[in-house]
Amino acid sequence: MQDLPSNLEVKTPDVPEPELFDNADAAVDRLAELYDGALDFLVGGFDRAMQSGHPGTRYRAYYPEVRITTTSFSKIDSRLSFGHVAAPGTYATTITRPDLFRHYLRQQLQLLIEHHAVPVQVGPSETPIPIHFAVAARSDVAVPHEGAAQFPLRDIFDVPDLTSTNDDIVNGTFQAAPDGTEPLAPFTAQRVDYSLARLAHYTATDPEHFQNHVLFTNYQFYVTEFEAYARAALADPDSGYTSFVSTGNAEITGPEDELPPTVKMPQMPTYHLKRRDGSGITLVNIGVGPSNAKTATDHIAVLRPHAWIMVGHCAGLRNSQSLGDFVLAHAYLREDRVLDDDLPIWVPIPALAEIQVALETAVEEVTELEGYDLKRVMRTGTVASVDNRNWELRDTTGPVQRLSQSRAVALDMESATIAANGFRFRVPYGTLLCVSDKPLHGELKLPGMATDFYRAQVARHLMIGIRAMEELREMPLERIHSRKLRSFYETAFL
Repeated sequence: MQDLPSNLEVKTPDVPEPELFDNADAAVDRLAELYDGALDFLVGGFDRAMQSGHPGTRYRAYYPEVRITTTSFSKIDSRLSFGHVAAPGTYATTITRPDLFRHYLRQQLQLLIEHHAVPVQVGPSETPIPIHFAVAARSDVAVPHEGAAQFPLRDIFDVPDLTSTNDDIVNGTFQAAPDGTEPLAPFTAQRVDYSLARLAHYTATDPEHFQNHVLFTNYQFYVTEFEAYARAALADPDSGYTSFVSTGNAEITGPEDELPPTVKMPQMPTYHLKRRDGSGITLVNIGVGPSNAKTATDHIAVLRPHAWIMVGHCAGLRNSQSLGDFVLAHAYLREDRVLDDDLPIWVPIPALAEIQVALETAVEEVTELEGYDLKRVMRTGTVASVDNRNWELRDTTGPVQRLSQSRAVALDMESATIAANGFRFRVPYGTLLCVSDKPLHGELKLPGMATDFYRAQVARHLMIGIRAMEELREMPLERIHSRKLRSFYETAFL
C-alpha cells in the first residue's frame, strides 16, 4: 500500500461486509459488484478532478478479494492438476475484470466449493486499484501523461506500484503473508491489470478478443493464410466460428466483409478467429527473437489460455533434412538467456503428451502420411533456441559442438522461450517448426528461394497448427492441463 500525504482526507466507496458464498455464480456476481463499484468511484473522482482541479482529498478504492479456509486434508481426485488447495489453511487472491474472467472464475470457484465442501468468502481486499488500471477498463476515459493535468495524479490517486507487481507466485519465490495466507491464484489483480494494458499496446487488440488456443509465428506470411482460413470458416455455418478480429480491433462476421487498412502496425500483430465460448484460435506474429517471445507470453499468460504452440520457421541442422520438412520438438536447448533469472537453466522442459499427439495427428491429417512414411517429412527431436540471429558469422566450433552433443535437429530464436514460459506459467505448450534453410550445409535462405518456399509451405504448416488446436479443443480441460506443470505447492486456480 502506498504512503499518503498526512494532511489529506481519504475517500473510499461504501462496500458490503465480506460474505460467504456456496454458489460460484453468486460469488462471481459479488466480485463484479465490488469491482464495478470501485471503478465507478475512482472514475467519477477522476472526471471531477480533471474538470475542477485538485479536490483537496484523495480517492481510494480496493480490488475485490476471494478467499477460502479449509481445515481438512480432503482427498481430492489425484488426476486433477487444479481446483483444490494443497493443505489446510487460508488461501486468497485479489480479482480484477470479473467481466472478462467470469467463466474462468466461476469454473475455479465451483471446483473449490465442490472439492472442499466449504464456502468461499468475497469482500474488499487491502490492495488499492491504481487509477491507470481503473480507467483502462473504461474505454471512454484516458489518463493524461504526467504534467498534462494541473496536479500530480499520485497526489490524489493510487498509481501502479511495480514493487508489488511481480511473478513471485509462478516463480515459486512467494512468501506467505504474516497471517499465513497463501496465494489462491497464479497472478494477483495488479499483475493481471498490468499485462492487460501491455497486451492492448503490443498487439493492438483488446484482451477480450483473445481465444483459449494461441498460435505463435515468426513470419508475417502466416497472417495472410490465417485470414484466408478465417474467411472460409465464417462462410461455413457449421464451423462454430463467429468472427475474425484484426489489428485495431477491426472485426468482421462475414467472408466478404472488408477490413480497414492498418494505419500503424503494432510490435506484435495479433489476429483472432473467435467462437462464442472463447474456444477459437488467436495468431500472434511475435517477429524474430526471444525477447519478443518472452514479452508476448508474459502477458498472454494472465488470460489462462488452454494451450499455446509455436509454428515458425527454423534452420535444419541435419544434412538428411530437406527444406520444407517439419520438426516436432520433444526437448529444448535453452540458449536464449531471457528467462535464466526466472527459470533456472537446469530446469528440464518436458514435452507434453497431449500436445505432441495433437500435433502429430494434425501432420498426418494434412500431409496424408502416417506411420513410418511420416518420417519422410517430419523429424522429432531437440530444438535449440539462441539469442544471436547471426551466430553463424562467429567461430562456430563451440556452438556446433554443443548442438551436436545435444542431438539438436533444428535451431530458432523463439521456441525454447515459449515452451519455458509455458512451463513457468502452467500453460500447455508445443512446437512444430518448418525447415527454411540449412546454414551448416550451405543451403541459405535467399530471396528467390524463400518466395517459392513460402508459397508452397505456409498454408500447409499453418493448417497443421489450426488442426492441432481444434483437436485440443475437443479434449476435456483436465486432460490438457497436465500435472507435469504443477509444483509441490500449487495454487488452486488453473
